[in-house]
Amino acid sequence: MRGASQAKWVVAAVAVALAATACSSGGSSGSSGSGAVNAQGVFSYQSAEPQNPLQPANAMENQGGRITMQLFKGLVDFDPTGKPRNQVADKIETTDAQHYTVTLKSGWTFHDGTPVTAQSFVDSWNWSANVKNNQINSDWFKDIAGYTDVHPEKGDPTTDKMSGLKVVDDTHFTIELTGPVSYFQYKLGYVAFAPLPKVFFTDPAKYGQNPIGDGPYKFVSWEHNKAITLASYDKYAGVDKPKNGGIVFRNYTQADAAYKDLVSDSLDVLDQVDPTDLASYKNDLGDRAVDQVQGAIQNISFAMYQPEWQGVDKAKVRQGLSMAIDRDTITKTVLHGSRQPADSWVAPGALGYKAGTCGDFCKFDPAKAKELIQAGGGVPNNKITIVYNADGGHKEWVDAVCNSIRQSTGVDCLGDPKPDFKTARDIITKKQVTSMMRTGWVQDYSVNANYLRDVYGTGASANDAGYSSADFDKLAAQADKATTVDKTADLYQQAETQLAKDMPAIPLWYYKTNSGYSNNVQNVKFDNVGNPVYTDVEVKQK
Repeated sequence: MRGASQAKWVVAAVAVALAATACSSGGSSGSSGSGAVNAQGVFSYQSAEPQNPLQPANAMENQGGRITMQLFKGLVDFDPTGKPRNQVADKIETTDAQHYTVTLKSGWTFHDGTPVTAQSFVDSWNWSANVKNNQINSDWFKDIAGYTDVHPEKGDPTTDKMSGLKVVDDTHFTIELTGPVSYFQYKLGYVAFAPLPKVFFTDPAKYGQNPIGDGPYKFVSWEHNKAITLASYDKYAGVDKPKNGGIVFRNYTQADAAYKDLVSDSLDVLDQVDPTDLASYKNDLGDRAVDQVQGAIQNISFAMYQPEWQGVDKAKVRQGLSMAIDRDTITKTVLHGSRQPADSWVAPGALGYKAGTCGDFCKFDPAKAKELIQAGGGVPNNKITIVYNADGGHKEWVDAVCNSIRQSTGVDCLGDPKPDFKTARDIITKKQVTSMMRTGWVQDYSVNANYLRDVYGTGASANDAGYSSADFDKLAAQADKATTVDKTADLYQQAETQLAKDMPAIPLWYYKTNSGYSNNVQNVKFDNVGNPVYTDVEVKQK
């Protein structure tokens, strides 16, 4: 999550009405108002229960990520087009992509009024990287010299400080990496690199339920499984000051309920239109309907940690299953043209995207699919299941994918729905999947490395498949050592070819942002990864 949109596993359209928890200040009458703005107005947004406490380095999935990225700001973030911009940083300087000097802007404060300093960043990164603190995104710090001392593969840390971080004074610190990383400044846009106030370290567990950040919004309340409420922070020093009074992230557990609330003006901004309403939402919403390109991909991944999916020949089985999926028909019919069939593991728009990396393995060919599956020794027990969250509007396409596999190959395929996003993610994170799982990915920064190393590198926090390839890791390491971002992206294209050989995950389609907003709000825009530009939303006066 991630950078521009938070390292996040996509929940897509999630949706159950919260009767009394939180309505927009614009009311639920459906009145569009005169267009006059209530700067203190609070708007509601479709969401779901975060998987983990609200700590910057502990939010890899979309639900926690979208909250933390409003509560926190790091050195840089990304504008709505995905371009990096300085936030807390005044300057980040380097001559070799390995040694960096950071200069902070003065006057930036946490929500408790304490100053954001160089120590705030260094202490946060050291704590987040430490293996004892069990942060899901701790590996984002592994480029920093001394990471293995605080996060050894085995045993306890030998220190609680990475040698690559040095505080110079309140507004300056230095970063030394283990080697050049040409795109490191892109990575700094991920919320895991946010600073933490001193109060955090007194009780991190308590803090995760009642966080204090430095972002455009401050924490108000968390009603578990119902809603999280944030209020605008009037002393926020960033370039994106809120034009509203706050946000209520409302939980939904039925895919169509959020859409119905949106149409009735009792929900203000939608995450994604559920599949059953894709055919009609543009007519329903008119000029309040949103349809734009998004930097995200939908995959289904194999549980490579299960013995029956290991071995050289099983790659042929996985390739065959990919060829058994009729992406064109499913995207045109079940998804009403709202998705683009995928032919690589990187979404269009990211630096280094290359069409066709998947080759013939992403082309529908039932005869070849059967041939490959047979050559690889067959699907274990001739049956696969696909774990997915039932609150996300995924049933329709999962069923369609399974039907395509079943009809093309005779392999029994069934969806394995879990009641909500958190439950599904807990099972996936704990490596308890039997055969396959839904693993949608929204980019954290617009470089193909984010879709590749951060998802398929050995031990990467988002590597839900448990995939490990010495060849892929070697190619990724070579790409990381390149002296320019463009060269890095080119070399990562070579690493991507290894995924076609091993097929740890099947690319299905690239996302689009299919969304909308109510009559209660205006100036609603979505960024390049499908998030509303929260700070720009204006609530109309009643």
